[in-house]
Amino acid sequence: MHPFLAKDFLPDWSSLTPEHVKDDITKGLEIAKANIAAICALPLDSLTYENTFQAYEDACNDLSRGWGRLRHLDLVADNPEQRAALNEMLPIVSEFYSTIPLNVDLWKVLKAFSESPEAQTLSPIYLRYVTETCADFIESGADLPAEKKSRVAEVDAKLSEITKKYSENVLDSTNAWELVITDESRLAGLPASCTGGAAADAAAKGHENAWRFTLQAPSMMPVLQFADDDALRKEIWEASTQIASQGDHDNTDLIWDILALRQEKAELLGKKHFADLVLARRMAQNGEKAQAFGAGLHDKIVDAFQADIEQLQTYKAEKTNTAAAPLEPWEVAYWSEKQRQELYDFDEEELRPYFSVNKVMSGMFTIAQKLFGITITENEVDQSQQWHEEVKVYTITDSESTETLGTFYADWHPRESKRGGAWMNHLETGCPPENGNPREPHLGLIIGNMTPPVGDKAALLTHREVETIFHEFGHLIHHLLSNVPVKSLAGTNVPWDFVELPSQLMENFCWDRESLDLFARHFETDAPIPEELFKKMVAARNYQSALGFMRQLSLGKLDLDLHINLDKYQGQDLDSVNEQILEGYSMPLARKSPSMARRFGHLFSSPTGYAAGYYSYKWSEVLDADAFTRFQKDGILNEETGRAYRDTILAKGDSQPVDETYREFMGRDPELTPLLVRSGLA
Repeated sequence: MHPFLAKDFLPDWSSLTPEHVKDDITKGLEIAKANIAAICALPLDSLTYENTFQAYEDACNDLSRGWGRLRHLDLVADNPEQRAALNEMLPIVSEFYSTIPLNVDLWKVLKAFSESPEAQTLSPIYLRYVTETCADFIESGADLPAEKKSRVAEVDAKLSEITKKYSENVLDSTNAWELVITDESRLAGLPASCTGGAAADAAAKGHENAWRFTLQAPSMMPVLQFADDDALRKEIWEASTQIASQGDHDNTDLIWDILALRQEKAELLGKKHFADLVLARRMAQNGEKAQAFGAGLHDKIVDAFQADIEQLQTYKAEKTNTAAAPLEPWEVAYWSEKQRQELYDFDEEELRPYFSVNKVMSGMFTIAQKLFGITITENEVDQSQQWHEEVKVYTITDSESTETLGTFYADWHPRESKRGGAWMNHLETGCPPENGNPREPHLGLIIGNMTPPVGDKAALLTHREVETIFHEFGHLIHHLLSNVPVKSLAGTNVPWDFVELPSQLMENFCWDRESLDLFARHFETDAPIPEELFKKMVAARNYQSALGFMRQLSLGKLDLDLHINLDKYQGQDLDSVNEQILEGYSMPLARKSPSMARRFGHLFSSPTGYAAGYYSYKWSEVLDADAFTRFQKDGILNEETGRAYRDTILAKGDSQPVDETYREFMGRDPELTPLLVRSGLA
C-alpha cells in the first residue's frame, strides 16, 4: 500500500504520514523510470503520438501525484519528521526530473516522431504540445554534449536542495520570534480586531492577561500601521528585518549560491544570463525587454512617486512640529494611515465588519457563478479529507451540462506549521471528454494567511485581504475551468507573464458597488457597506498609489538586476547591492533597511519560481486593467462577457500563443493607459 500514490481523487490526508514517504516516493520513481525506459526502447519505425508524446505526458503521473501531495503538506503542515523525510528524497527526485530532458535515448525517440510526417497531421493542440515539449527539451540541454548534460543535472539537484533550505530558514526564523506584552497602555491606537487576536493568541500559548505578537502578517502589519507606541513599531520592524538574516537561519550565502548556480545553468544552455533562459518563451522574450518595460513605467510615474514622498514627509513634519525629513522605516505605514484618515475621513478598519470570510467566499462564488456559468457547492467531508480542521472543500459544476468540472480546498488562516503568504496550486489536472471518455475533473487549492477568527466570532478581513482571496480564486478558476485535452497545456500552464492576468482581473470586482454588494455584507446585520463609507473607500483607493506602484517595480528591478548582472554584484555586500539596484526606486528613509532578498520567497524558495519573472505582476496588471475595460463597458456582471472570458481566456490555457488568446477576448492588443488611469497616474 502506497498512500501518497493512491489514485483517490480526494486524498486521505490522515494516511500521508512521514513513515510512508521514502517507500512511496521510491515506488513512484520506479514506475516513472520504467515508463520512460519503455519509450526509449521503441523501434524508430513504430512511433505514434500515443506511444511517444502521450506516453511521455503520462509517464510520471504517479510520482507527480505523490510528490505534489508531499510538497503541499510541507507548505501547510510542516513537522520535523515530515521535513526530514522530504529532504532525504528531495535530491533523488530532483535529479530524476532534471535528467529526463538529458536522456539521449528518450530525446532520440521524441525528436524522431516530431520530425515524422504523422506529427504534421496532428490537430493544432497536439502539434503544439509536440513543439513545446521539444522546445522544453532543447532549453533544458537535450542537445548538449554529455559532460554539460551531467553538470546541468547536478546544478538542478543542488538548486532544489538549497532553495528548500532557503524556504525553511524563512519559516523557522519567522516562528522563532514573539513579543508578549503585559502593559495594555502600549496597545494604544491598535484596532480591536488586532488586540483581540493578540489576546487570544497569548492565551493559547499560556500567557494570562497578555497580548502576543508574531511576524505573521495579520499580527505584525496592524502594529506597524496603527500603534501609537513608536518603540513598539520599531521593535516589530527590527524583528521583521532579521527574518532569515542571522545565525543558522541566515539566507545571505544561499542567495549568492542560488544566483551563481542559475547563472551557470544559463551559460551551460547557451544564454547570457538566467533571465534570458527563463524568458525566452514568455511574452517579454528576454531580460532586456523585461527591464525596459519596468524602466518605462518608472519614468511615467516617478514624478508622482516623488510627490507622494514629499507629501508624507511634510504631513509628519506638520504633526510633530519638526522639519520635513525622511521617515524611519517603522513610521511609514503609521503616518501614511494617519494622513489617509485625515484626507479622506476613512479608516480601513471600518470596513472589517463587512468582510467576514464566509460572506466574502459566498459572494465571490455568486459572482463567478453568474459570470462563468458554473455552480459552486460546499462538500461535507470528514477529517481524513482535510489536512487541518479549518480546511473546507468545494465542487464546481457546469450550470448547463451539470458536469463536475473540479473540486478545490480552501485554507485561509495562519498557523506556525504553515508557510506565510497566499497561493494557489493544483493537485490534479483533468481533461475534457474526448474519444468517448468522460470528463476528468480538476483538483486545486487556495491558501492564505488571513486575519483569523477570535473565539467564536467571525473572521473579519481587511479589504486588502479580500483582494488577496479574489486574486487566488482567479488563479484557481483558471485551473478549474480549463478545457484543454493536453494536461501540460492546461490551466495555469501558461507563460509566467500571462499567468497573473486571471488572478489580477478578479481583484477588480472588489471595488465595484454592484459586485461588492454581493459579498460585502455586515457580519451581524447583513447590511451592505453604507454609501458614504463606500465613497470614502473609492476616494482613498489611489492614495499613495505611486508609492505602491513603484514598490512593485522595485521588486521586479531587484529580481532582474540580480539575475542579469550577477558578475557586477557578486562578492559585494548584499545590502549594498540592494541599495545600488534600487536607487531611484525606493523611498528615502532615515536609516537603511536590510535587503528583503533574504525572505523573498517568490525568487529563492524554488529552483525557478518567479526568479527573473517578478516583473510579470506589473506586466499582467497592464493586461488585467485593459481587459477589465470590456467588463466595464458591457456591464460588470454581464453574463455574455463573462462567458466570453471563460471561453477565450480561462478555458484555453496554453493551447495557443497567449497573445492570440488575449486578442480573441479584446479584439486587439493590450493598451497601457487603462492601468495608469486606474492607478490615478494618468
